[in-house]
Amino acid sequence: MAITKVWIEENCTSCGLCSDICPEVFVMKDLATVVQGIQYSDYEEKIKEAAESCPVEVIRYIE
Repeated sequence: MAITKVWIEENCTSCGLCSDICPEVFVMKDLATVVQGIQYSDYEEKIKEAAESCPVEVIRYIE
């Protein structure tokens, strides 16, 4: 199944790890944000890696 939605829940610590792993999807400003309007399925492995690597486990996605 392809990833169709990605979001970041509250309590992001702004560590920047997600944007280092997958800058196509995650952008670091004051807090990490998710780029809208792209095909998340194109970056599926990187999104999963970012979610698994998040130290506060706030990255979520729907397949």
